Amino acid sequence: MLTHTASEDDSRFSFWRRVREYAVPPTMIETATARRLAGDWAGACAAANVEVDFRLRDVAHAHGQALAERVREDLRSLAPDLLRWHLPRTAPDGLLRAGLTVPLARYPGRRPVHLVVRTPPAWAEYGQRFSLALWDGSDPGPAPHPHPHPSRRYRLDLHRHLWDADRSGELAERTGARSPTDPPDTGVGPHGLRRAVERWAVEAELLLRAEGLPPGPVAVRLGRGERLLLGPDGRVKAAVGDVRALPLLPDAATWAPPDLDLLRGGEIEPDRLHPLVAAALAPGHRTGHEAQPPAGQRLVECRGARHRIAVVDGVLTALDHDPAQLRREELLAALSGTPLPCLRAIDQAHRDPVELAGVRQRLSHGDTAGALAVVEDLLGRQAALRDGPLRDELAAAAERRIAYGLYRSGLTADQQGKAAKPLTRYDLYRFGRPRNRGRSHAFPRPPRSAAR
Repeated sequence: MLTHTASEDDSRFSFWRRVREYAVPPTMIETATARRLAGDWAGACAAANVEVDFRLRDVAHAHGQALAERVREDLRSLAPDLLRWHLPRTAPDGLLRAGLTVPLARYPGRRPVHLVVRTPPAWAEYGQRFSLALWDGSDPGPAPHPHPHPSRRYRLDLHRHLWDADRSGELAERTGARSPTDPPDTGVGPHGLRRAVERWAVEAELLLRAEGLPPGPVAVRLGRGERLLLGPDGRVKAAVGDVRALPLLPDAATWAPPDLDLLRGGEIEPDRLHPLVAAALAPGHRTGHEAQPPAGQRLVECRGARHRIAVVDGVLTALDHDPAQLRREELLAALSGTPLPCLRAIDQAHRDPVELAGVRQRLSHGDTAGALAVVEDLLGRQAALRDGPLRDELAAAAERRIAYGLYRSGLTADQQGKAAKPLTRYDLYRFGRPRNRGRSHAFPRPPRSAAR
């Protein structure tokens, strides 16, 4: 039995605490849930930053009306925000694993069809967007993908409780949450995930039954080059020789989701979990995400006194200095003088604020609206960003959006350098704005000369 120190446990949990805080924003969950409950599955996907690469009428034309209806029923029960919650992630930032094709459902027939999730290749990642597609062995579509075939290792067709809202309650049983005692210490894997050894035998039976295979050995992948062999009697031993021809236990069955361990370790409150996850793992607890209050006044030590800075009329302003004094101090700073501490604090807020880490995490996980809300609360809606790390992060996010657009248009990493013109300030404004939020002053409109 393995033992862990407190520092190791903290490191193990810190990764998932950060992922759970930023990867699926509460506003995304609320909007996607409202649209799903209203029967608008396409709107729910849009709210969760999920592209849909097919039309149901085209599915009916190619595969028949019966299969199209089965796909429609699965889409109606799909919770895209719950799917995003459970998709595989990578260190150190907890971003979605790039270049995957993850099967969600399989529709048998003369030519089997799979409902799959595709994450873009790393070079085309923007906003942690991914797509839904149907795969029948033919051309995957206009956007080139490094791994168009459904993955054996990353598959959720046998784990519908990780994306199907109607079956999310199964999460408790399939993670051992109903056990009256803590799960056994069976080893820790990548990103602090716990081996779900107590579930392997049951999950192996489900796998073999789904594949139409008789009882037999199943391969278990623990890491690069590390394989175990799970026998029909439930015994585990080291794999010897090439086991690639054997059925492979999916990652979703190999490792226990982190949320149960976070709850039992007191590392997270049920309110911070996805509502469907909290309902399964902490039944009876009422969850509700409350909006954080806007940032108020901040205090600055300025010339022996405590002064206030706050957003006034859409601009971050020093409240305890009259306008004439501020104009003189700004002129002095422009002539290489030392500005007032209040003005230095405002300048730092524009260039390298303490909130930068949170803005960076939100942008990395696709919460552009949340990142811009932090910037607007900090600097005001009328502020024009100054050169510095904050502006660089927003510009980099705009560039990632352009690369993702090129990928969705069918361009490869090599082609994008030939097809894309150099970025201008106008590009940063046009591609950096989130839709349906009006004008964003985090990307101020450039002068006409810059857009020509």
